[in-house]
Amino acid sequence: MRLLVGLGNPGPRYAYNRHNIGFLALDDIAERHGLSPWRKRFQGETAEGSIAGERIVALKPLTFMNESGRAVGEAMRYLKLAPADVIVIYDEIDLAPGKIRVKRAGGAGGHNGIRSIDQHIGTDYWRVRLGVGHPGLKHLVHSHVLSNFTDEEEAWLDPLLEAVAKEAPLMVKDDMAGFMSRVAQALQPPKPEKPPRAAAEGKD
Repeated sequence: MRLLVGLGNPGPRYAYNRHNIGFLALDDIAERHGLSPWRKRFQGETAEGSIAGERIVALKPLTFMNESGRAVGEAMRYLKLAPADVIVIYDEIDLAPGKIRVKRAGGAGGHNGIRSIDQHIGTDYWRVRLGVGHPGLKHLVHSHVLSNFTDEEEAWLDPLLEAVAKEAPLMVKDDMAGFMSRVAQALQPPKPEKPPRAAAEGKD
């Protein structure tokens, strides 16, 4: 069993914020893989089902970002899981928009949701970081992550969320390198087609 967590803040005011990319990703995963309807549980909303033969409990904490660990800890203990069975998807300002990085364990990197989870379950869980870019100045970070994605950002956001959902079977099967590679490939622009050799050389 895997506990698949997306981080964000509850309520329509925050629904399309950059800070809520974890919620957005989890919604797409649940829809694509036919998980159950969302219901209130573990101080959050959960959807259940299976992906690639693996039982999945998807969790969106409703405790607000800074207290995400309360919901994750309660769910992990109830389901009798180890931290290594937990996968957390969240926004990363230190990654360029649309980039993805996956690692197990590590530090919070200034992310309050991750800091809270570390406090409640330790650090030995999987982190799926989705880049939302940095505003350039430290004092702008708060307003940056709590602002909505722009129309221009949808050009990379929609393909990123689609790829994360499509390749989720690799993620839940612990093929994190394959998952990260396939998602990254989906975000690369198509290479221009080479003209036929004869045409390139000016031959009939």
